[in-house]
Amino acid sequence: MSATPLITERVYDAPANTVWDALTQIDQLRKWYFQLDDFKAEPGFKFTFTGKDNGNVYIHLCEVKEVIPGRKITYSWVYEGYPGYSEVSWELFPEGNKTKVLLTHRGLESFNAIDNPSFQISSFQRGWGYFLNEALLKYLDGVTVTQ
Repeated sequence: MSATPLITERVYDAPANTVWDALTQIDQLRKWYFQLDDFKAEPGFKFTFTGKDNGNVYIHLCEVKEVIPGRKITYSWVYEGYPGYSEVSWELFPEGNKTKVLLTHRGLESFNAIDNPSFQISSFQRGWGYFLNEALLKYLDGVTVTQ
């Protein structure tokens, strides 16, 4: 994975522990991310979910690779039936009562974007833009913050 990764960042008006829980607790993930059957922030934990783009359904096969509690989680991101391998990392940086989230998606060049427009960088930019700038933002705005 040597090509330039897709990096998206956003600052949320929520403390890091609240954001971490939104990224790692199954009941919270289901409210803003994908409908996961199960999820554990533990290296080696495998999970799947379904996503749709341009009328196509994609089954995502993922495995948690790295966890630094409260700070970083990385998981693999591959598509059932398609070649390619990528990794998604979420990193949290506390800024007082706010939290900067840095999302890095590496390995996108391994997917066949020539034959499948859903695998073009612009598609991933739109998707992650939605999750960080709309879905997670809206979810965190509705969460009662506990410190």
